[in-house]
Amino acid sequence: MTTVTREAQELQKAFDVFNQVSLVLSESYQALQTRVESLTNELAVANGELRRQYEEKEALSERLALLLDALPAGVVVLDGEARVSQANPAACALFGPAIIGRLWPELARSQLAATEAADEWLCEARRLAITESALDSAGGRILLIHDVTAAHAAKSALERNRRLVAMGEMAAALAHQLRTPLATALLYSANLAQPELGVAARVRFAEKATAQLKRLERLIQDVLLFARGERIGRDHVSLRELFGDATQSVEPLFREQGVSFRALGASGEAGEAIIIGSRKALAGALVNLLENALQACSAGGDVTLAGERQAAQVSISVRDSGAGIAPEIQGRVFEPFFTTRGQGTGLGLAIALAVVRSHGGTMQLRSVLGHGCEFVITLPALPVRAAIDSTDESDGS
Repeated sequence: MTTVTREAQELQKAFDVFNQVSLVLSESYQALQTRVESLTNELAVANGELRRQYEEKEALSERLALLLDALPAGVVVLDGEARVSQANPAACALFGPAIIGRLWPELARSQLAATEAADEWLCEARRLAITESALDSAGGRILLIHDVTAAHAAKSALERNRRLVAMGEMAAALAHQLRTPLATALLYSANLAQPELGVAARVRFAEKATAQLKRLERLIQDVLLFARGERIGRDHVSLRELFGDATQSVEPLFREQGVSFRALGASGEAGEAIIIGSRKALAGALVNLLENALQACSAGGDVTLAGERQAAQVSISVRDSGAGIAPEIQGRVFEPFFTTRGQGTGLGLAIALAVVRSHGGTMQLRSVLGHGCEFVITLPALPVRAAIDSTDESDGS
């Protein structure tokens, strides 16, 4: 075989290999082009879906913005540093248009004053209820602010009307209560006019007349207190101080009658719980309950005053070892002038309940006949952080 023939064969083989490679490349290109077209279509579909979702979210954002603008309640958004990042027109109307960018704690200290309710505040002439919710993991929060001025005024008017209705219902009972000590005092006073009466008898009749008049005076004072209602006040009183006031008043009475008395829970975190209201009225309500417990016990009995903190509330209980209260009359113990004893006005528990309710609290009776009874008061208290801040500010002043 000649050299030219060999070269022609090799050249033919090279062309054959080239043709095969070209065919493979052509097929690969066609497959790649098909894949590109498929990916382009998928991308177009994905872009359309993303555009649709964006438009939906944009429309939702616009609706939410319109809703926030139309809400009568204030909405304030805080970032992780407690700085106001967003506020709707209602919030700006309450705190001013310059609220954006301000630190909420500083704004609250300058424009809000605490009330007896843990989640309600005074802002000039308005009474605001503020609820707080976590917004995200970065520490943001959202505040919802309601103007409850009208609702609070209606509640106060309702309480006043209830007291007036109660006063009307107990008018007849009041006349009977007043008549007995007054008639007795008049009888003793009439005996004092007898010229033949000895000095010792005259002194005895005078003392008895004075006792009846004092009983009459106390009855009138209790009736006026119940009818007028105690002003709540703005005192910041700790549970420890409240227990101290009540204990100081009743301890001599317990020693005199031989009844054991203990006050528990007035130290530690529970004792530092802060209640906003009238220190005098709250201490008076506790004294009424303790005197009622003392009267239920005989010599050798015991009475316990206990306190406990429960989140944003404090629980105060007065427990005695007396005979208890029959189930059929437990529902009447808070009625004005209702009493199971010959002495007393029957207004102590009614006044205590009125004071507790005026401070936003509740009172419950637990009793088993033959095993004593327990009165449990629940009152709103400032959160721990707020209580500490309040104490610090008062110390600084």
